[in-house]
Amino acid sequence: MIKTGSAHIRNVLACDMSVKNLCIGEKEENQRIDNFLFRCYRHVPKSHIYRLVRSGQVRINGKRIDVSYHLQLGDIVRIPPIKVGKEGSSQQTSVIPSNFFRFNTLFEDDVLLVIDKPDSMAVHGGSGISFGVIEQLRAQNPSWKFLELVHRLDRETSGILLLAKKRSALVELHRQIREGLMEKHYLVMVYGKWHNATQHVKLALNKFITATGERRVAIASNGNKNNKPLEAHTIFRLQKSWKNFSLLDAELKTGRTHQIRVHLAHLGFPIIGDDKYGNFELNKQLAKGNRQENLTRMFLHAHTLQIKHPVSMEIMKLQASLPENLQRFVDKLDNDNPLHS
Repeated sequence: MIKTGSAHIRNVLACDMSVKNLCIGEKEENQRIDNFLFRCYRHVPKSHIYRLVRSGQVRINGKRIDVSYHLQLGDIVRIPPIKVGKEGSSQQTSVIPSNFFRFNTLFEDDVLLVIDKPDSMAVHGGSGISFGVIEQLRAQNPSWKFLELVHRLDRETSGILLLAKKRSALVELHRQIREGLMEKHYLVMVYGKWHNATQHVKLALNKFITATGERRVAIASNGNKNNKPLEAHTIFRLQKSWKNFSLLDAELKTGRTHQIRVHLAHLGFPIIGDDKYGNFELNKQLAKGNRQENLTRMFLHAHTLQIKHPVSMEIMKLQASLPENLQRFVDKLDNDNPLHS
């Protein structure tokens, strides 16, 4: 048994090609399993790490886990033999200064960073993506000793993204998430005429893998005994409606993968531009042509988030305006439908 707090852990992992069983200590507690493994195997491609976790070769206390699993004190992590390359031999594409993306910073201090994530950018590398938000920010700020994602946004989703610059801040913000103290609101445009001013949707979800290896989510079926349903609760509030479209505020009471997208698709109100659960023919029509008003992305934006500052515990209400490509679509609907309700 190897204690993860050992100063020689990377040397041990690199030199010994046997199966490892690591015991999680206080320093590693609350880390995501993928981030923990990235640190242990800095010169192994992240795509390989993800494959090991998703295939069940990496296990916690003898059980399979998801890449988003947060380590707990005393967990036993089983790691299969992994060949570690030499310094600089990683096949991951590095981020060079000329490729730096300038993020819109909504808030920053010594312990917390809040950015407005653009659409079409993954929050972290892996699964064919050389680098994402977290790799970009680490490369741009090499003096920062610690930087971790507090939560995730889908690659296609824009808006507020929290990152912790201190482990203590990460632990505190994760506590707020677990206890339901973090309030998150999204603006979402759906196809169809939504009538209810406020609607609570409580439909449990199941994750599954398609025949092509793609991860998907569906409303839980009573007949599916292989997966444990995950409780999912979303509150939808009507903001504005037109003849064929409705703009909603979606408040997440739970934070499940693709929760808003699956709930709305199940209700018959697919998010426009959603290439997984949406109306594919409509999406093609909305993306046609070269006019700026045409929509070529999913209309889902994290616009408001309320937390307590992880140090001062003061209430913070963070907001990110609709990006230009989504605002243009709203303006087009207003111009084409002057008598909207």
